[in-house]
Amino acid sequence: MDWIIGFYGIQIIILIVLIIGSWFVWDRRFKIKHGKQVPEGFIRTKEVSIDPTTKKKLIVYYNPDTGERFYKEDTSNNK
Repeated sequence: MDWIIGFYGIQIIILIVLIIGSWFVWDRRFKIKHGKQVPEGFIRTKEVSIDPTTKKKLIVYYNPDTGERFYKEDTSNNK
């Protein structure tokens, strides 16, 4: 009986560690592509998107050398 409790206890602990670890990795990846200052090499596109969670308007910038996209919050006309 003790080994069953230990077996499931270890699985629960591993699951909790994976959930917490994935949250921090996702959060870091998300913040890298958003910000207030546009990195060098990025050019503004005509594309504008609305963040579905915060309802903020984001201007899309593109780096032609790497293909990366960067999203900057539009602070000019937020209502």
